[in-house]
Amino acid sequence: MASGIFAILDDIAALMDDVAAASKIAASKTAGILGDDLAVNAEKATGFVSSREIPVLWEITKGSLWNKVIIVPIALVLNESLPKAITIILLLGGFYLAYEGVEKIVEFIFHRNKEKKEVHELSDIQPPEGDEKTKIKSAILTDFILSIEIIIIALGTVLQESLPVKILTVSTIAIVASIGVYGIVTLIVRMDDLGYKLIRRSKNTGIVAQIGKLLVRSLPVIIKTLSVVGTIALVLVAGGIFHHNIDFLHHVWPTMPATLVQTIFGLIGGLLTLLLVTSSKKVIGIFKK
Repeated sequence: MASGIFAILDDIAALMDDVAAASKIAASKTAGILGDDLAVNAEKATGFVSSREIPVLWEITKGSLWNKVIIVPIALVLNESLPKAITIILLLGGFYLAYEGVEKIVEFIFHRNKEKKEVHELSDIQPPEGDEKTKIKSAILTDFILSIEIIIIALGTVLQESLPVKILTVSTIAIVASIGVYGIVTLIVRMDDLGYKLIRRSKNTGIVAQIGKLLVRSLPVIIKTLSVVGTIALVLVAGGIFHHNIDFLHHVWPTMPATLVQTIFGLIGGLLTLLLVTSSKKVIGIFKK
């Protein structure tokens, strides 16, 4: 009896060792997309009044965890039974990400002055609850698309492993992706509150007060930077999906840097999707009249 228990414990220990090794490899392979995920979701999770930041981030985090609960089993089943479906899902998600990125670029180029005026006029007004819910849904949807990419990449690193190792490795990466990313996002958006607390406790004197002021001044710069990085990440991730999953694109501009090629593909995919969406809205508007 005792020997049987020890044998089971040995099997569990061996499984955990395999999972740890596989998770380390999967984490290194998904590091880039996790960085993009952080930039995109930090940009998505900002713009709320201070009192609503934590509740909003908690709603987005819960949505992100539910995304993983949905995606992980579906990805594992499709990988075993219908691997082509994973490619199709990735491409559809790529077009969505490209559309979001290019739409932001177009808005910045052609509607920047209008947006600045609106922000100036409404800067001290709390956004309506409907706008908050819309932003939360948008953030969760974007997280869903990025989560598919993260989980598929993680799954691709353990294709030769046993099913238990696959399940535990992909689940580990999924949990880290949600808790890690939104934990960092929370720290970023609360920087100014921490800064103000340091200033008050130090009575606005000394090195502690200077650190507090630095945190307060740094937050707007970080948010603006993340907004730009997040937009670029959307386009680049989408371009990477197209480049890796559409065969004939593998041989387009082979001598150019992969990052540049993927950016071009992302922009083209986003522009095509934006044109399609804009045209569809106009057609629907005509029929409604």
